[in-house]
Amino acid sequence: MLRVGPGLAADFIFCPVVRSFSLQYLCLETMDSCDTPESTPRQRASSRLKDYFIGATPLQKRLESVRRQTSFVPTPSRRKIPQCSQLQEDVDPQKVAFLLHKQWTLYSLTPLYKFSYTNLKEYSKLLGAFIAAEKQKGLAVEVGEDFNIKVIFSALLGMKGTQRDPEAFLVQILSKSQLPSENREGKVLWTGWFCCIFGDSLLETVSEDFTCLPLFLANGAETNTAMIGTWFQKTFDCYFSPLAINAYNLSWMAAMWTACKMDHYMATTEFLWSVPCSPQRLDISYAIHPEDAKALWDSVHKTPGEVTQEEVDLFMDCLYSHFHRHFKIHLSATRLVRVSTSVASAHTDGKIKILCHKYLIGVLAYLTELAIFQIE
Repeated sequence: MLRVGPGLAADFIFCPVVRSFSLQYLCLETMDSCDTPESTPRQRASSRLKDYFIGATPLQKRLESVRRQTSFVPTPSRRKIPQCSQLQEDVDPQKVAFLLHKQWTLYSLTPLYKFSYTNLKEYSKLLGAFIAAEKQKGLAVEVGEDFNIKVIFSALLGMKGTQRDPEAFLVQILSKSQLPSENREGKVLWTGWFCCIFGDSLLETVSEDFTCLPLFLANGAETNTAMIGTWFQKTFDCYFSPLAINAYNLSWMAAMWTACKMDHYMATTEFLWSVPCSPQRLDISYAIHPEDAKALWDSVHKTPGEVTQEEVDLFMDCLYSHFHRHFKIHLSATRLVRVSTSVASAHTDGKIKILCHKYLIGVLAYLTELAIFQIE
């Protein structure tokens, strides 16, 4: 934990956990000792496009490799601290609550061709018939037939960053009650939602025939995700790709989410690093009290309303330097794989859990940015 008290720039009480061991250390020092990192410079660029070209030709793969090396889309050196969007007032509070505190798997999605919001009911029937046919090993199924599952498409009104962004929408697979007398819908088996938050850079490049919803989030069995993905790809000529989050972007998330002002904190700020070793992986967990993490951020933050690359680096270097000073471990030689805060938690394998409704739009805006970068 990091604590700021009278007469001290910063007091540190960090609680790292290495693998199954529990290491606790208490020390007092000023912020000045963190300004100069002891670790070597971190690697800032890992692949953002894992699994993008599945089944691609050698030429496509080569072009993609060149694209990554030349960085046609530069990474911003500064971003705005997430704020509560006024457009969220239009969002159904029940639907927002349903989206929070669930673990979502992230995907990027190319624009959908000839998608229409007026046909959501028809899409529900078509997708339901497709899933039933897939589960029955390809046997012919009539659209509209009564199945043991129900598919629902519904709009997520107000889930956008600007008025220009397309409306987000939700897809759910529910089990149907086996009792004829019972009209209640069964439990939710799978959920996915499509959104675009501040997606101007992509919206400006496509024609009116395409609907840009570059960020797709899924919760449920991977077999269902694969089936839904197949149907969307066949119906709207789009392409899904897993959206991983590299250590560089996790560091940005840690800084931006720590910078958010919270009415009350719900979770400890925690980092997880993976140590490459054999025969089994070694993980280092680094937990900090959220108020103390905010105090550390405030001590390095100099740009009102924004987060800069320099501030992100300094914030992380302070943590790295302190850890090395007491445990002689260079975290810069490991790989950051997970970040958890009171705003949200994210894992490098493309898993995210959003915890705070106030910053829902802000979290989705950064994820949309990553998704757009992956498909451009």
